[in-house]
Amino acid sequence: MKDHSKLPQIGFVGLGIMGAPMVRRLLSRGFKVTVWNLEPERALEVLPHGAIWADTPAEVRECSDIVAMCVLNTEAVENCCFGPTGFANSDGGADLIIDFSTVPREDTVRIAGRMAEHGVAWIDAPVSGGPDPAETGTLTAMLGGVQADFERVIPILDALTKTSTLLGPLGAGQIAKTLNQAIVGTNYVLMAEVLTLARSAQIDPKLLPEALAGGMADSQILQRIYKQMVSEDFDPPKAYARQLAKDMTALAAFMQAINGGLPLIDRSIEIYTSYANDGNDFSDSAAISEYYLKKYT
Repeated sequence: MKDHSKLPQIGFVGLGIMGAPMVRRLLSRGFKVTVWNLEPERALEVLPHGAIWADTPAEVRECSDIVAMCVLNTEAVENCCFGPTGFANSDGGADLIIDFSTVPREDTVRIAGRMAEHGVAWIDAPVSGGPDPAETGTLTAMLGGVQADFERVIPILDALTKTSTLLGPLGAGQIAKTLNQAIVGTNYVLMAEVLTLARSAQIDPKLLPEALAGGMADSQILQRIYKQMVSEDFDPPKAYARQLAKDMTALAAFMQAINGGLPLIDRSIEIYTSYANDGNDFSDSAAISEYYLKKYT
């Protein structure tokens, strides 16, 4: 039996679509978790499960061994760290942050450098999988940082992830997540187009995942996201379009800095961000299939 007394006390900031199920998973595995969120009402998703509310990010840090964070973007990360009630204003507490947020590498390195001045080390650990894997502890995490810090967060990763890989120094996890989103975002667009073609060709689109299972075209995208598109299972959203659109926009900047862009990914970025920006920010990320249905059928 696991000795829960030896588990680190966790602070968790960010109780969105991903953060709330991650907290519930940690609680179910015996962790003591203190939480904060910009919108306090989100705490109702975790307090009945045993989470402890703190009034500020600084207070979260003060009563934790390690702070975990899963927020929307760079601005949110900076506010949690350096805002009027941010981690940098706390009196001691956690000396390590594991950031599950997805932000550009250069922002991660810059923010981590500033937090180091306050005695806090940093692991970037963006995750992939969605809310259901977050609830069941089967996320994929891509990490950047030093080995010693990675080893300290292994108990957390064991609870939350099926796969977690330290890819290199600080920021390496964010690079891997950018590449992950290139694959994911392009495939969201592709699945919407495949569904459009299937409907136009008058075959039963529901049968396609079964027909292609085990072949070269098989994938989690086909078996999960395509099926979601076929069944029009978009409410409530499993993930917001604005999140993937944000990642695709960051991908565009990353590619521009590296090699000036690549045609397939460039086009996918253009299509997906157009969908999100056309009043669909808070729609399900997979509902791009409905966007295609309106435009191309």
